[in-house]
Amino acid sequence: MSKIVVKFGGSNLKTKKDLRKVLEVIESYKEPVVIVVSAFYGITDFLSSKISGSLETKEAIENIIDELKKRNREIVDENIPDFAYSKKALQKLDAIVGKLEKFLLGVHYIGEVPEFLEDQILSFGEKISSVLLHTLLESRGLVAELVFPEDLPLITDGEFGNASVDFDACELKIKTRLSGDKIYVIPGFYGVSPSGKTTLLGKGGSDYSAASIARCIGAGFLDIWKDVNGFMTADPKLVENPHRLEKITYAEAAELAYFGAKILHPRTVEPLMSAHIPIRIFNINGALDHTKPVSWVNSEEVVLDGVVKSVTYSDEFCIIKLKGPGVGLKPGVLAKVAGKLSEEKININSVITSQIAINLLLQKKDKNAALHALKKLGLHTVTEVHALDEVSVIAIVGQGMLDNYGIAARIFTAAARVGINIKISSTGASQVVSYLVVDRENRDKAVKEIHDEFFTNN
Repeated sequence: MSKIVVKFGGSNLKTKKDLRKVLEVIESYKEPVVIVVSAFYGITDFLSSKISGSLETKEAIENIIDELKKRNREIVDENIPDFAYSKKALQKLDAIVGKLEKFLLGVHYIGEVPEFLEDQILSFGEKISSVLLHTLLESRGLVAELVFPEDLPLITDGEFGNASVDFDACELKIKTRLSGDKIYVIPGFYGVSPSGKTTLLGKGGSDYSAASIARCIGAGFLDIWKDVNGFMTADPKLVENPHRLEKITYAEAAELAYFGAKILHPRTVEPLMSAHIPIRIFNINGALDHTKPVSWVNSEEVVLDGVVKSVTYSDEFCIIKLKGPGVGLKPGVLAKVAGKLSEEKININSVITSQIAINLLLQKKDKNAALHALKKLGLHTVTEVHALDEVSVIAIVGQGMLDNYGIAARIFTAAARVGINIKISSTGASQVVSYLVVDRENRDKAVKEIHDEFFTNN
């Protein structure tokens, strides 16, 4: 019988008492599962914000360590009443925090934060939460083993900050390592390079690491527990009474995640599609029944009557415009632009070109670096380079977008109905998504009106 991989995110670990609810979920499975856990809510951001401070003084490092020890003790006191197990938990946690302190001191002494050290330091949030959860399971009499990614080993391509799992190198080893009849607890978010260095799997990458482990062991399901009701037809904060999406495809889930839906990391489906391992989404604040997911992601393609399944948005993008009378005609311009951005480790999310302009969709965090790099490139055909950053990308997602006429017309009509000017649009890059770029101030009414067009007026 295939095992189930169960992922708990930071949204399930916001308060000291949340571990109890996580424990109830684990016990409800009544079978050994493989658990992948994120850091407690806010811990990774806390560590990230404090790294630069460790360059300045040892006192700053002492404050970081004291704060973590204080948080750990509060969580242990709240959740592990048995003295023997609480003592064991604190000993393990102090050992983990002690290792973190050494890395922070390393940053202090060398006076900079190399990529390999930053990845190592930021992985400690997951290490701390996994130690706590493992000890809590043991205190309840459950047979559980804590396994760190370096002990699996979860081998990556070695890229710091945003690594990919090398399945050829580690799949068989992980399947063998996790074959026992027990619960396994594994920190998410990171793997190890071929040389053994810690490499993060991208921001929010615990979903991706859980999916990778699920693929390696041939899991029956990847179960992801959230604090929301799964995928919806739109953000409930913007739209009244959105519908819950009970079933969507891998492609639809990936596009929704890519364009702003916070349910999954965009790369979660990547390891699972070829293996046809379904993702089940559960709400930890609802019924703790692992047989009744709120949303189900698999390869079954279902085209609704209205085609569109969800309208989502992201404020994390910007547009870089390169203008010139011959940029669309001169060979090699786009190649040089892409090459330069690649050198700077800047990812191009989308490209839309015309005779006189190249429009690049980038992450907003990369805007300044991209402008600097492209202006230095000195392309004679480019007369102007500037950015649009006060924008939002509205994505309309649904199986059958390209095979059913009139969908694009309805989208544009809805936007026009409320006087919204569309700066850029794209249809056809994917079978399941069309997207629009609008001014940020128009984001909310664009989402509402397009959602009404397909779900209310319909």
